[in-house]
Amino acid sequence: MVEQKSKTEKPTKRATHTSLTRGLKILEVIASSDGPAALSVTARKVGLPRSTTYHIMQTLTQLGYLRQDEDSRTYRLGEKAFQLSGQGMSINRIAETAIPLLKDLCVETGESAALAALVDGHVTLIATHDADGPVRVVQDVGAHRPVHATALGKVLAAWLPEAELSALLPSLRFESFTDKTVVQRNRFVKELQRVLSAGVAYDNEEFITGVRCVAAPVFNQGEDVVAALGLTGPRHRMPQQKMREFSPLVQRYATKLSDQLINGA
Repeated sequence: MVEQKSKTEKPTKRATHTSLTRGLKILEVIASSDGPAALSVTARKVGLPRSTTYHIMQTLTQLGYLRQDEDSRTYRLGEKAFQLSGQGMSINRIAETAIPLLKDLCVETGESAALAALVDGHVTLIATHDADGPVRVVQDVGAHRPVHATALGKVLAAWLPEAELSALLPSLRFESFTDKTVVQRNRFVKELQRVLSAGVAYDNEEFITGVRCVAAPVFNQGEDVVAALGLTGPRHRMPQQKMREFSPLVQRYATKLSDQLINGA
């Protein structure tokens, strides 16, 4: 009886070990992917049949270690994977979590959505979703934006601790991009105060003529701003009244992102 029991246990342990190894390899492949990972590509990289890979990835998705896009059916790391890796509020985690929300915001408004963070002192786009149609604002991940002339930059500057803001201001060139760009430091500081009070920032053709943007802050658990979420569109579709109408919506999506980063909701 004892011998029979041990014989039946061994294959189970071996199978569990094999499944665990395969699951971890899949997570490694997706973590190293440049963007969302397709099932076929992942299966090829881990050297497993497509069907086997699919079942493992579905299990990892159900457990929260992967997230699957409903439209493209591609996979990204899920909240559980970020928690285990100890990445906290890493740029990768923020961007990965934001992508579905940016897509939803874009679909709801018909305008382009983007997320930016301060990276090495630069306002850097870390996730984007462009609107469809012949007239749209295209934004590239990794592109830099001026702090003083964009809604995203204003948000990131407005919530900086006083010491960090004091260190940042002297480094700004206050370059004029359009005739609406704020190029005086004192006016910019007053604008940041207004942003703090309103909870939202605007770019009224200050960076690119004919392009407007509304942005709101994304917070971490310590109530620090870790990113700015913005909605950008052409002037003819975003008159100032429309910008004001979009403001609560952008703030709501920024709050959703904050909640997901903090609580994994």
